[in-house]
Amino acid sequence: MPDAGYSSDEMMTIAAARMIRNGASLFVGIGLPSAAANLARLTHAPETVLIYESGTIGTKPSVLPLSIGDGELSETAESVVSVPEMFAYWLQGGRIDLGFLGAAQIDRFANINTTVIGDYRKPSTRLPGAGGAPEIAASCKEVLIALRHNKRAFVNKLDFLTSSGHMEGGDSRERMKLPGKGPTAVITDLGILTPDPVTRELTLTSLHPGVTAEKVVESTGWPLKVAPKLETTAPPSETELRVLRDLNERTKRAHAGQA
Repeated sequence: MPDAGYSSDEMMTIAAARMIRNGASLFVGIGLPSAAANLARLTHAPETVLIYESGTIGTKPSVLPLSIGDGELSETAESVVSVPEMFAYWLQGGRIDLGFLGAAQIDRFANINTTVIGDYRKPSTRLPGAGGAPEIAASCKEVLIALRHNKRAFVNKLDFLTSSGHMEGGDSRERMKLPGKGPTAVITDLGILTPDPVTRELTLTSLHPGVTAEKVVESTGWPLKVAPKLETTAPPSETELRVLRDLNERTKRAHAGQA
């Protein structure tokens, strides 16, 4: 979106941030989910409780963390608990409202791969792995997923199933007895996809400004379903862009040792 005054990544991050409810307990993944979560905290959702799998609760980082072990998270947290407590009591105990994940691959039922690209034994790319993502996907009351939209990421069949979305569609997630509702939205640099209420297959429901439905369909590795009435995502406001850019600039300086 070179002529719009903002980039497609900025649009994606801002669209994702808007989906975070003020006051929600939010289990955050590193990367784009962390950027969106902290943007929400700095704009419309100041009471959102950010939780990272290293055990930090209510963290308020001034810059985006490089990893879950970044000292910025524990230094700005309201509380720090052990990893076993974080998973057994908070996450698996059903106390987290919203999980926010990224992915390398996603399929039509919002199952995700963060493990390998290619054959597991001889992969072309070894990814960061599961981490806490399988438990976040299974146990949070609902899940958001954010990633860039192209055929390498939106695939007909995952190379490896790391974290469960809606499994094989329909009621298969319920039959697996997974406690959370699973993914409720997938936010990309082209638009927003939500699961069909019956089949659970991802359906394009909103286009970002300047993007066509044909572009999204062409960028998907399966015959993507498109809602009969497509919404248009509201463009970023001046405040959203300013806060996001300030956050990214602070992060850049801090990680370069200049903060």
